[in-house]
Amino acid sequence: MPPNAARPRGDGGPASSASQKWHVMSRGTRQPHRDDNMKMTSLLLIVCSCLIAGSVGRPQFPEKEKDPKYWNAGAQMTLKNALTLQTLNKNKAENLILFLGDGMGVPTVTAARILKGQLSGQSGEETQLEMDKFPFVSLAKTYNTNAQVPDSAGTATAYLCGVKANEGTVGVSAAAVRSQCNTTEGNEVTSILRWAKDAGKSVGIVTTTRVNHATPSAAYAHSVDRDWYSDNEMPAEALQAGCKDIARQLFENIPNIDVIMGGGRKYMFPKNRSDVEYPGVAKHSGTRKDGRDLVQEWIDKTKDKKGHYVWNKKQLLSLNPNNVDYLLGLFEPGDLPYDLERNSETDPSLTEMVEVAIKILRKNPSGFYLLVEGGRIDHGHHEGKAKQALHEAVEMDRAIGRASLLTSIHDTLTIVTADHSHMFNFGGYTPRGNTIFGLAPMLSDADQKPFTSILYGNGPGYKLVNGARENVSTIDYQENNYQAQAAVPLSMETHGGEDVAVFAKGPMAHLLHGVHEQNYIPHVMAYAGCIGQNREHCLSRSGTAGLHPVLSTIATLFTVTRLLC
Repeated sequence: MPPNAARPRGDGGPASSASQKWHVMSRGTRQPHRDDNMKMTSLLLIVCSCLIAGSVGRPQFPEKEKDPKYWNAGAQMTLKNALTLQTLNKNKAENLILFLGDGMGVPTVTAARILKGQLSGQSGEETQLEMDKFPFVSLAKTYNTNAQVPDSAGTATAYLCGVKANEGTVGVSAAAVRSQCNTTEGNEVTSILRWAKDAGKSVGIVTTTRVNHATPSAAYAHSVDRDWYSDNEMPAEALQAGCKDIARQLFENIPNIDVIMGGGRKYMFPKNRSDVEYPGVAKHSGTRKDGRDLVQEWIDKTKDKKGHYVWNKKQLLSLNPNNVDYLLGLFEPGDLPYDLERNSETDPSLTEMVEVAIKILRKNPSGFYLLVEGGRIDHGHHEGKAKQALHEAVEMDRAIGRASLLTSIHDTLTIVTADHSHMFNFGGYTPRGNTIFGLAPMLSDADQKPFTSILYGNGPGYKLVNGARENVSTIDYQENNYQAQAAVPLSMETHGGEDVAVFAKGPMAHLLHGVHEQNYIPHVMAYAGCIGQNREHCLSRSGTAGLHPVLSTIATLFTVTRLLC
C-alpha cells in the first residue's frame, strides 16, 4: 500500500461513523488547487451514498470478532479438520463431476463469495462458497499452445481432452490450424466424456450457454473452428472438404450421450423454421442449410429407449428421472438468459438442471461423468456487466451445493475450476460489509470523482462525458446491466491470463495440489475413475481405487516368484 494512500481508519467495520467516513475521504482527496465548489459537491454525494449504504441493509461489525478467542478457536478447528486430511481418500471414483465456471478467475470467486453472503444479509467477506469447502485447492496454468492469454476453446480441449491446443479449436491437437479444415483429420483428440462412456458409465453435459458452444463442444466434437455451430456458419470450402458442424457432431460422434441440457436450439433445425418459443422471430429461427432436424432425429432414435426431449422448465420438472434414460433439453434458441433475467416459470436454473441430470445419471451402477458449465459468467464479464457475472457465479455455487447433497464424497470426485480469468477486479479500500457493487470510500485524487470498487482493465465501460471520466454518482451503478468503468475502451472486455483455482473433493482429490498445467485435470479424473489410459492401478475390487502402481508391480513380482518356485 502506498504510504500516503487514503484508507479507512478505526476498526474498518460497517459501524464506522459518518465523521470517520468524512475524515477518510477528505484526507484522501485534499487538492488545494482544485475547484472547491466542485469538490464539495462530489464529497457530499459520496457522503450521502456512504450514509445510505451504511444505514440500509448492511450488517453491523460482529462484536465477537474483537475477541482473539474467536479467531484462535476458528483456526484450531480448521487445523483439526486439516489433520484429518492426512488419511487420504483413495477410493475408486465411481462418479466424476467437473464444474466449469467460464471466466471465473480468483477475483470473481472472491467477489461472488461476498455477494453470496450479502444476499443472505451478511457482511459477505466471511461467507463460505460451496467450493470453498472443498479440501484441496491447486492452480492451473491456462495458456493455449499459441496464446499467452487463452480462449475458451483451447482451454476446454486441455481440461477435457488432456492436451493443450490452439485458441479457437476444440477436440484437436495443436497440430491443427484454426479454420483450416484439412488440418482436422489425424489430429483429433478424445475427451474424458468419451473415456467414461467407453468404460460403461453414463455421461452428461449441462450448460447455461449453447450446447455447441466452446466448453461443451470439446467434450464431443473435433473442430478447427469453435464458431462452426451449424453448417450455416461454415465456409463452403470446409463443407466440401468434409468437415462437420459442431451441432451435427453432438449427435453423431459419441452415440447415446445420456443427458444434454442447455441452449442452442436454433442450430438443430432447418433454416428459417420458426422457433417453438419465439414463433415468427427471425433471429431465433432454425439455421441449418442441410435441411436436417437433428432434434427429431434424436427423438426417433431414443423413443424406445426412455428418451425425452424438453424445451421448457415445466416439461423438465414434470419428468420422473426413474423413467428417463436419455434426456435432451434445449431451453433457448441461443444461450440461456442470465439468472437475474431468467423467467422462473419457464426457464430452469442451472441448479434445477443439475439435479435432474444427476438423478438420471446415477441410476447406472457403473457410475457417471457429468460436465457442468456456468457459461454466462464469461458473458457478463465480456459485456462489462459485473452484476450479471457475479450472480451467475453464485448460481453455479448453488448447483455445486445441490450436487453435493445428491452424491457422496466417498465415491464421487468433484472438481470446480475455470477455463480462464478476466480483466475484472475490485478494490479501493472498501470497508467491511461494503456492498460489492458499491463505491470506494474515497474520491480519485486525479479527477476528484468517485469510483466503484469493481473495475475492469478494459472493456465497454470506458466512457467520457465532456472529455472527462463519467461521474458514477450521477448514474445507477447498481443496476443489473451497469457496465463498470474500464481503463481501456473495447467493445468487448478481454480474458485475463493469470492462473485459475482448481477446487477438488472426493477420491484422489489430493492429486490436485500445487501448480499444474491445465491439461493435467482430466488425467487425475481418469486415474480416480479407472478409465482411459489409467487402469493398471485398479486391481482391487474392495472399493478402493486399487493398489498403487509401485505396490501393484511388487505384488505381481511376488506372485510370479511363487509360481516359479
